[in-house]
Amino acid sequence: MKGVANDRLGIYVSIPFCRSKCTYCNFASGVYPASEHGRYVQRLQEDVAGAGRWAAQLELDLPRTVDSIYLGGGTPSLLEPEWIAQLFQALRGEFSLEPDAEITVECAPGQMAGETLEAMARAGVNRVSLGVQSFIDREAQVSGRLHSRAVVLDDLRRLREAGIRNLNVDLIAGLAGQTFASWQESLEVLLESDLPHASVYMLEVDEDSRLGREMLAGGARYHAELVPSDDAIARMYEVALERLEAAGLKQYEISNFARRGRASRHNLRYWERKPYLGLGLDAASMLREANGDGSGYVLRATMTDDLQAYLAGPEPPETAWLSPERQHEEAWFLGLRRNSGVNLAGLRREFDREPVARMLEAVARLTERELLRSDGKTVRLTPQGRLLSNDVFQEFLGAAEEVESGRIAARG
Repeated sequence: MKGVANDRLGIYVSIPFCRSKCTYCNFASGVYPASEHGRYVQRLQEDVAGAGRWAAQLELDLPRTVDSIYLGGGTPSLLEPEWIAQLFQALRGEFSLEPDAEITVECAPGQMAGETLEAMARAGVNRVSLGVQSFIDREAQVSGRLHSRAVVLDDLRRLREAGIRNLNVDLIAGLAGQTFASWQESLEVLLESDLPHASVYMLEVDEDSRLGREMLAGGARYHAELVPSDDAIARMYEVALERLEAAGLKQYEISNFARRGRASRHNLRYWERKPYLGLGLDAASMLREANGDGSGYVLRATMTDDLQAYLAGPEPPETAWLSPERQHEEAWFLGLRRNSGVNLAGLRREFDREPVARMLEAVARLTERELLRSDGKTVRLTPQGRLLSNDVFQEFLGAAEEVESGRIAARG
């Protein structure tokens, strides 16, 4: 294994606070007292200040130059302006932000006070992702969202007036009560909004979400009986592909579409396996051994998902070392998420020819099933493969299930 470049860092900051919990959500977020917000930001500042020491103790390469910051949640825009200012002051105090760094904040429509928007702009935020999910008021309400279409459109206007024009809207195909007609209407409003980026997700109901538990139990409180069939959801997704492509929003990843030059730089880091540091509740990091050339083992670290445990004080995240074999697996299923696919020459340079040759056996099987296509240089998902992507990715897992966790103790 020959390694990859490692000279820039992305930072993800988890803000777990919500005004309401969406029925389909299983993230480590929730409705917490506003009094917790200040304590939480103080803990984040401690994590920022201690990141270098933590990385050094584990002999990790922690790049100090940052080209992307992403505040996700939860609803980061619920933070008071002073906490936003302090958080970004701490980040700039420990890291060097590139002049054109992409700085994204996730916002819930209708939950972005004027003072908060001003604080975001002063902090250098230049990209906002709005969790709309549906432009149909009834669908949003049934899903636990608190906004209306009019509120979303007004927020887009306010963001543009504040100088933040790199905007994304999330939509979900398969919400309870959604029909083909209502889905087409949501897509139409999205396209009329002339956005540079859109994300379209097919509803995947997790058994740990309120909606998932209800579907298993056969209840009706969260309208589980109104969730469209898998076939209907797949067709809605296909319609979105057609409409967005025709409007100039090119698909570059299974769920993401952008105009030229507007792909999410931060999210690309994950799919391209570039280093990132996760701060806050349930946040994940991916960093490499500090051996000078980026080769060798990779560390994945995940913070606790218990808010009170996090607030109680600094504690080390759960960590696991990924062997080169496991990294090779990830290179396949993360690379296949992108429309550009997996470059075979690049894989052979990083992992050598033999392990790549073994994976090509799986490629051959999936090509016969018309889930992948290959021209001998690049392997990509087919349209059908994108619909069944989880099945495809399973083919590339299991070759190196063992995680090199024993190396943690050796590094103290």
